[in-house]
Amino acid sequence: MGHKIFVSYKYADDNVKNLKLFENSTVRDYVDELENKIDNSNHIFKGESDGEDLSNLSEDAIWEKLKDRIYDSTLTIVFISPNMKEDGLEDREQWIPWEISYSLRETKRKNEAGQEITSKTNAMMAVVLPDSNNSYNYYLEDHTCCFSFCRTHYTGKLFKIIRENKFNIKESTQVDCQNNSSKKIYSGECSYIKAVKWDDFINNIDKYIDEAYERQDNIDNYNICKEV
Repeated sequence: MGHKIFVSYKYADDNVKNLKLFENSTVRDYVDELENKIDNSNHIFKGESDGEDLSNLSEDAIWEKLKDRIYDSTLTIVFISPNMKEDGLEDREQWIPWEISYSLRETKRKNEAGQEITSKTNAMMAVVLPDSNNSYNYYLEDHTCCFSFCRTHYTGKLFKIIRENKFNIKESTQVDCQNNSSKKIYSGECSYIKAVKWDDFINNIDKYIDEAYERQDNIDNYNICKEV
């Protein structure tokens, strides 16, 4: 069964690995790559397409368009990129936190028959894009210090609403790093907004989408932050 997928991302961030030789890529190019994959599947892409002109719309009008699409989606994917946060602006002044917030809320609207329908909290996941040096270490850094293969998430680089939905399972399972007892390693589905590398995701999209819906089915196991 196909799912309706909304993607939240920083359009013009160009500090990402080029997808094609001799062409400078932006995050939008990664969205196009995902959209092409979705178009060849049973899933439905709910984000704006690259050729869609929003330049003549006010911010309020654009926001209304986005809210409509998010309301009608069931899964939100946020692309984490090196410059996703715009320096000098508060979270509340940027689009991504609001898109995540709206995705997590249960929203009431009336259908054509006048019946009030409440949307569910979307399934959620984050896809980490490689930077211009083809590295994920700006956010995800893998270690080989012990048998658990530790991975550090630099959550300070995230918007607060994403950060608050990382490692937010109510009852976590943790073990000590073999070589550093002060370092705790989480196991299992410990984050409602789980992060996965682009290379892993794009080669096995359905696996990670299915996992996101499994977390949604078990949402009561997580402390969900919905406010920007």
